[in-house]
Amino acid sequence: MSRKKPEVEEDELALFREAMRDVRPLQAPERVEHRRRPKPVPRFRLADESNALLESLREDPFRSELETGEELLYLRAGENPRLLRRLRRGEFPIAAELDLHGLTEQRAGIAIREFLAEAQRERWQCVRIIHGKGLRSGPDGPVLKPKTASVLRRRDDVLAFANARPVDGGTGAVLVLLRRR
Repeated sequence: MSRKKPEVEEDELALFREAMRDVRPLQAPERVEHRRRPKPVPRFRLADESNALLESLREDPFRSELETGEELLYLRAGENPRLLRRLRRGEFPIAAELDLHGLTEQRAGIAIREFLAEAQRERWQCVRIIHGKGLRSGPDGPVLKPKTASVLRRRDDVLAFANARPVDGGTGAVLVLLRRR
C-alpha cells in the first residue's frame, strides 16, 4: 500500500510565502573551541617518589654495619685477597690524603668523589682518607665513617680499602687501593 503525499494547494503555498517574506536566515554563531582540560598531575605520587629518592640518597645500606671502633675492610669481588693483606700492612706508599674533619655528610661525599677523580688523573695507587672516629657524633654514632665506606664501595676504581695502621690514623682513617688506568 503506497500513500500519496497530499498536494498542497497553490493558495496555501502563496499564503506561506507571504508570511515568510521578511524572514532572513539566522547567521551561524562563531564556532567556540573548548580548551581541553590538562591531564591531572599526580601530586601525591610525585611527592612520594621524590621523598623516596631523597631517603635513598640519605640512607646508607652499610651504616648499620659500622660502629665507632669497628674496622673498615673491603675487597672488590674477584680481586686477590693478598692485595687486602698488603694494604693493611701498609706496603703501598700513600700518594695523597684527604681530611674530612668538619665537613657535612653531603659535602664529604662530594669531596671524596673529587679526590678520587684527582687520584685517577694523577695515577695514584694508594690514598688515605681521614674521616675521624666520630666520638663526638652523638647517639647516632659516626657520620663520616659510614659515608666514606658507602662512597668507596660504589666506585669501580676502588679495588680495596681498609683501616689505616695505628701510626697512620687507625680506625679514624682508611687506606684506599685504586685500580690503575
